Amino acid sequence: MQDDSLVEYGFRRAIITITAIICALLEIVDSTIVNVALNEMKGNLGATLSEVGWVITAYAIGNVIIVPMTSWLSQQFGRRNYFAASIVIFTIFSFLCGNATNIWELVFFRLCQGIGGGALLVTSQTIITESYPIEKRSMAQAIYGLGVIIGPTLGPPLGGYIVDNYSWPYIFYINIPLGIIATLLTIQFVKSPRFAEKRKASDVDWLGIGLLAAFVGSLQYILERGHEDDWFESRAIVYCTLTAGIGFILFIWRELTFKYPIVELRVLKNGNLRVGTIMSFILGFGLYGSTFIVPLYTQSILGWTALQSGALMIPAALTTAFMMPIIGRLLTKGAKQQVLVALGLFIFFVYSFWGYKILTPDTGKDAFFWMLIVRGCGLGLLFIPITSLSLSTLKGPEIGQGAAFTGMMRQLGGSFGIAAITTFIANRSMQYRSNLVEKLDVNDLDVQQRITGLKASFMAKGMSPDVALQSAYKILDFSVTKQATVLSYMDVFLYLGIAFLVCIPFVLLVRNKKGGEKIDLSEAMH
Repeated sequence: MQDDSLVEYGFRRAIITITAIICALLEIVDSTIVNVALNEMKGNLGATLSEVGWVITAYAIGNVIIVPMTSWLSQQFGRRNYFAASIVIFTIFSFLCGNATNIWELVFFRLCQGIGGGALLVTSQTIITESYPIEKRSMAQAIYGLGVIIGPTLGPPLGGYIVDNYSWPYIFYINIPLGIIATLLTIQFVKSPRFAEKRKASDVDWLGIGLLAAFVGSLQYILERGHEDDWFESRAIVYCTLTAGIGFILFIWRELTFKYPIVELRVLKNGNLRVGTIMSFILGFGLYGSTFIVPLYTQSILGWTALQSGALMIPAALTTAFMMPIIGRLLTKGAKQQVLVALGLFIFFVYSFWGYKILTPDTGKDAFFWMLIVRGCGLGLLFIPITSLSLSTLKGPEIGQGAAFTGMMRQLGGSFGIAAITTFIANRSMQYRSNLVEKLDVNDLDVQQRITGLKASFMAKGMSPDVALQSAYKILDFSVTKQATVLSYMDVFLYLGIAFLVCIPFVLLVRNKKGGEKIDLSEAMH
């Protein structure tokens, strides 16, 4: 028998949905909005590039540590109280971030902001899922998905606009009015489900919390800082790898043997959730990886501003927004999740292969438009069916636990994606550069003509012959480096596409339990 106590209708449901989407957007926009302000922060706070990178790393670590605990914390304190407290923490530390006077203050405040923010994403997903009746679940996931997909895309152009017109603290201050409104709406409208009794302090899995923080915190540090610190050449990376490995083994042992675990790993016995968790990782890899690589390419190779490269991503985000309700309706009418995911993976392959074909050292803005529209379609087909598949056969508290797993894996997938892409581009560029330099023969007539032409143009600008010759060689060197970098970006697009293509057969092999999904879903409330 289903308990409809959490299902809302009409005005209340609309308010709860808006509140949850505001919170999801706040969290996700904040993970990418600072990317374009790092330069100004660096100058303003007197920090090095390496130090200012911690502003992003600290937020991601805070996020990833708290996400797996959200279901347990909701049970301990009541979902409404925990959600409202998370918004308050996020809002207060947004204010403190804007007021930071040095880089390490800002890093600490960003860590705390990430701890508040991590809860917003997963809890808002659970609240939306439980506020809709079973037959409208897919539509609920479509509405939630709007925030998750559009958020990372909105960050850079919004951040670029604020930095160009105001100053960097305002990228944090814009959270404050939204945070206050969301807190008031949460206290007024969101209900807490009837969970089992709270645990006494002696029953709390303190060791589990410590091991989880050590494991995911170290892993996130390795992924965020590995490339910059030259991976295992850095002692800190070696120590973090050992901590992550040992922490992971001990954490799994602890959670499977302790009476009241902080993360209920047994929920992964559900086959749909297992597949959904793996697919969420792949989705994170593709979503954050491609959101990272396109602006990076347009800014570093084509010389665009942050605002221009951020604006380039907007039509794709709008396409995804347009797709979401359509996909939600298709799922509600009985379309198979596996088929939609497979189609989404294939479209993402088309987008990646298209990127591979059009990249040059001077690709025009128009060349990106339809390619990114295709990306928007692919993401629309991936997000809702994956989330819907993951949570479809879970009941009561399991919904929150499942949402926490998929949320964490999407975040880790994004971190893995960005770390892998950054390292790959750096290594591949060096490889291509040495290959191109080998082919540059000083005695080659074309090379001599190029050098002579460049030298003549510099001398025409008033340079002495020796300085003009040096400048000509510098220009040649720069164009070789640029060409090598473009070739490495092309490879990233190609390999990303192939990775998505390879996943298709595995997704199509996933089976719904015969007739079971409807029965399980009809009991999906505790």
